Amino acid sequence: MRHYETTYILRPNLGEEQFTEIIERTNAIITDDGGTIIDVDRWGTRKLAYEIRKETLGYYVCFNYAAPGSSVHEMERIFRIDDRVLRFLTIKLADSIDQETIAREVEKASAAAAQETDRPEAEEGEAPAGQVPGGDKSEEPEDKSSPEAQEAPDTEENNS
Repeated sequence: MRHYETTYILRPNLGEEQFTEIIERTNAIITDDGGTIIDVDRWGTRKLAYEIRKETLGYYVCFNYAAPGSSVHEMERIFRIDDRVLRFLTIKLADSIDQETIAREVEKASAAAAQETDRPEAEEGEAPAGQVPGGDKSEEPEDKSSPEAQEAPDTEENNS
């Protein structure tokens, strides 16, 4: 089995039921072929960088899994057929992964998800943890051209 990560973008106007149906169908393709789902991360609706099939928004889903290559081919075949899927990208993270590593990855993913739900949301107007309010604005670089640094070059006068 190999370790993969697939991110796909769905049409935003489908509704929660169809999002769930597509995600469950995709997960079933992997598990029916002997694979294991490590983590499913719903990123939600986001603005696309450019228009895809006349859509400017997309519903992003990223999932991490261990499966044989045939599962990936079948999943991508269905993504190509399904008009509700705007784009997808599959990345092979490792050539081989054993059950012990899969169990560790699942445990890590569930711990991260639990930590995410335990973290209180930032109050309106407050910056998220680790960020300074207004920190996304670019600062002016320091002016390194001080008068001392811009001395006139020495000129030698010929007294001949």
